[in-house]
Amino acid sequence: MQNPVAQHAQFGWFKSRRELAIDDITVVDRSLLNRAVGAAALGNAMEWFDFGVYGYIAVTLGRVFFPSGDPTLQLIATLATFAVAFLVRPLGGLVFGPLGDRYGRHKILALTMVMMAVGTFCIGLIPSYERIGIAAPILLLVARLVQGFSTGGEYGGAATFIAEYSTDQKRGLMGSWLEFGTLGGYIAGAGTVTALQMALTDAEMLAWGWRIPFLVAGPLGLLGLYMRLKLEETPAFQAYTEQVDERETDRPGLSDLFRLHWPQLLKCMGLVLVFNVTDYMLLTYMPNYLTVTMGYAETKGLLLIILVMVVMMPLNVIGGMFSDRLGRRPMIIGACVALMVLAIPSMLLIGSGNDWLIFLGLMTLGVALVCFTSSMPSTLPALFYTPVRYSALSISFNLSVSLFGGTTPLVTAWLVSRTGDPLVPAYYLMGAAAIGVVTMLTVRETAGMPLRGSPPAVETKGEALALLKGDEPVTVDDAIPTLGAAEPAPALAPSPAMARAALT
Repeated sequence: MQNPVAQHAQFGWFKSRRELAIDDITVVDRSLLNRAVGAAALGNAMEWFDFGVYGYIAVTLGRVFFPSGDPTLQLIATLATFAVAFLVRPLGGLVFGPLGDRYGRHKILALTMVMMAVGTFCIGLIPSYERIGIAAPILLLVARLVQGFSTGGEYGGAATFIAEYSTDQKRGLMGSWLEFGTLGGYIAGAGTVTALQMALTDAEMLAWGWRIPFLVAGPLGLLGLYMRLKLEETPAFQAYTEQVDERETDRPGLSDLFRLHWPQLLKCMGLVLVFNVTDYMLLTYMPNYLTVTMGYAETKGLLLIILVMVVMMPLNVIGGMFSDRLGRRPMIIGACVALMVLAIPSMLLIGSGNDWLIFLGLMTLGVALVCFTSSMPSTLPALFYTPVRYSALSISFNLSVSLFGGTTPLVTAWLVSRTGDPLVPAYYLMGAAAIGVVTMLTVRETAGMPLRGSPPAVETKGEALALLKGDEPVTVDDAIPTLGAAEPAPALAPSPAMARAALT
């Protein structure tokens, strides 16, 4: 017979439909939800402004930090430094994820914001290779490692935070604002770089202009820190923490995570692979591909990417609403199929040299990416149980990004250089999409359902009463996973935090 207390420590809340009581249902405070989503999205935008500027200014950075007469080699060296930061992201996930599951989501999100701002600000202070020689690219690498380490705790924490605050029926919509913030950060970063390139001469840009977007990270980091420190902890995490602390039960460790949740970890990695390969291919690599490979004017290429992202922002929120109504599986599988069919035509349009056709090709990839950005922030947290959600999502997300997503610009640039085939990005996207389809076919639909290990969450008293009287499922899984015994653990009584947050 299993110990139900130990079972709860590993997996959180679980009750069958017939055992559901009114005190189990969490009624979400709408004002708190809006503040939580807004602060998380704004903080994410600031993180990705810092991180994204590097990609947009990569050509200039190559000339500043890497001595070479070959612009392609300079770009590859710069993108290699960009990719190295992704190698430490899993380490950041290993550190920040367990801390977030132990001490709270919002505290760790504040810490990651500070580290990212410091790392980015320091890049703006590094002297050029001409002044200090090999020390310049070494210092750039160190700053990038700080950025990568901090980012290891960012997406997993922000997605977990929004998902745990949201109501079950609108989790897709609320989660879409996270990537709305990401796109906003990318646009701000690209817009800043483009404005500098238009306002300054090439000599001024090389001498000091490139430093400006990095130095902006200081005040942005302070603003983001203020916003995140004003947040309150999620109701789901508070409920779990109080119940575990009262029972003095050990929480799951990393060994438990890999032993009990490895199938979900693999599924998360597969979904993150197609999501981030598409993301970095379009938003980070395409500006450099247009400039270096296709000989397109650098400023024009950036402007087209900015325009694509501007169109994507409202589409992302619409996509979040559709994912709540249609489901996560149709959105993600549909986007993968679209990539497999349209990747080659899109790259042919991008290589045409015609401004309108290039935009059409980029926008086609952008629409497919919107299906991922609008659905993934609600799909990925729902894979895991409350006690391990931050750890599991941070580790699997960042490991997949490090191996496949962040290396996309470097690997694609190298393959294009080696093969001379401008359609290499299309083949890369098609392979990622095939993995995405296979993975998503193994994932259960979670739209409109409570998070694993958390009680149902609704917006109003009427919704709570309707849920209690209805026959909709209140758990994704039919039974809570076991710790080794054959039978599922008994249901647990609601915690005091659940009762306080629930309908009265």
